Amino acid sequence: MIVQLISEYLNWLEIERGLSKNTLEAYKNDLIGFFDYFQNVENLDEIKRNNFSEYTMFLASNNISSSSITRKLASIKGFFKYISANREIKSNPALSITSPKIPKRLPKVISSDEIKTILKNNMTIKEKAVFELLYATGLRVSELVNLEVKNIDLKNNLIKTTGKGSKERFVPVGKKAKAALNEYLKQRELILKTGFGSNHKENSIFINDNGKKITRQWVYNFIKKQGELIHKHISPHTIRHSFATHLLENGADLRAVQELLGHSSVVTTQLYTHISKKRLKEIYFQING
Repeated sequence: MIVQLISEYLNWLEIERGLSKNTLEAYKNDLIGFFDYFQNVENLDEIKRNNFSEYTMFLASNNISSSSITRKLASIKGFFKYISANREIKSNPALSITSPKIPKRLPKVISSDEIKTILKNNMTIKEKAVFELLYATGLRVSELVNLEVKNIDLKNNLIKTTGKGSKERFVPVGKKAKAALNEYLKQRELILKTGFGSNHKENSIFINDNGKKITRQWVYNFIKKQGELIHKHISPHTIRHSFATHLLENGADLRAVQELLGHSSVVTTQLYTHISKKRLKEIYFQING
C-alpha cells in the first residue's frame, strides 16, 4: 500500500508540479529511505510525530549533513501533506515537525593582498575588466554577464544592474575599474566592427570573439584559474564576498553595503560583520601571540 501511495504522489508531482526526473528520483529515494527505516510499518496511521525525531537522529548519527536532512524531511512532509489532503490517513503526523537548524557558513573571502596579487597576473584586457568590475562593484555573476551598454554611465561613474526579484540598483564604479572598462570597451568595439561573428547588434558589455555575450561558465572558469595562481579555490561569489568584507573592514556603513549588494534584508549583510570580527581576531593574535 505504501509503495503504491508513493508512486501516486510522484505521479502527482510530475503532472501538477512539472518536476524533473532527477528531482522526482530524489523524492523517491528520500521516501523509500524513510519507510525502509521503519520496516514493520504497514499502515501510514502507524507513523507518529516522534518517529520523525527518531529518524532525524538516525540520519545525524550517520553523518548526514543538516542541509541533506532538511531536504529529506521536506520530501517526507510533502508526501504526508498530500496523503492527508486526500484523506488516506486520519491526521498528518508530519504537520508540526521542524527541520534541524542549519549552521550559517561564513562566506569565503580573500584578502586585499591576494586581490592585488591576482591583478598582477597576466590577464587579457577583457579578463582585467571583468575582475576589476567584480571586485569594485560586488556584482553577482548573473548581473555581470547581463550588463548592457545602456546600463553603464562612466561619465557619472555608475552602473545600473538588475538583481534578484528584478530589483534595480545603481552601483558606483571606482577609478581602476573604470579605466579597465574603458580599455576593454575599445577592444569590444573593434571586435564588433571586424565582423568575426554574425551578431553585430549585441547589447551586452562583455562579449566573446564571436561578438556574443559571455557565459556564466566562462566567468567561473576564469575566476577559478585566478584562484589557482594563489593556491585557493575561489568563485565569482568569493570576489563579491571579499568586496563586502573589505568595505566593512574599512569603516563602510552596513546599510550602504546592503544597498550596494542588493540585499533585500540587512540581516543577510550582517553576516559579513562576523567575517570582519573573525579576521580582526586572527590579526590580533598574529601580532600579540
